[in-house]
Amino acid sequence: MFDKPGNALLSPGDFVHHPGKPEWGQGQVQSMIGHRITVNFENAGKVVIDGNVIELERIDERPR
Repeated sequence: MFDKPGNALLSPGDFVHHPGKPEWGQGQVQSMIGHRITVNFENAGKVVIDGNVIELERIDERPR
């Protein structure tokens, strides 16, 4: 499904970072449709990520 295998492990509700946009802060996965991942970032709002181009970094603990 994804060219970036780490994205296949994500689920809605998971917290993530965008590796190329640290200024966006933490985000929460809202939905995953095909290779499109909608994430609500604390400093950038809702962004649709192409999961075949960008591999999001999962945050294992809940944000502060």
